Amino acid sequence: MSTVEQIKPAPVRGTEGARGIKGWWGNSRLFLTEVRNEMRRVTWPSRKEVYATTLVVIITSAFFGLYLFGLDIVLNWAVNWIFRTLGAA
Repeated sequence: MSTVEQIKPAPVRGTEGARGIKGWWGNSRLFLTEVRNEMRRVTWPSRKEVYATTLVVIITSAFFGLYLFGLDIVLNWAVNWIFRTLGAA
């Protein structure tokens, strides 16, 4: 027996055999029920955690923005110097 034969598809949950256009209402209801159940299991962060992580994101973004700005200025200066030195500009 090959491994392909050992793998069986998962059974359809909810309304058995109701697929396509005829089963959309049951499928939608099942989906929304599962979404509600999953949302109850979510651990939401506290206000303090959200504030702290937001601050970290803002500081990190500002740091890398300034870093890339400085790198851009240095590389621009270097390329212009090379063009001026070789007489291509």
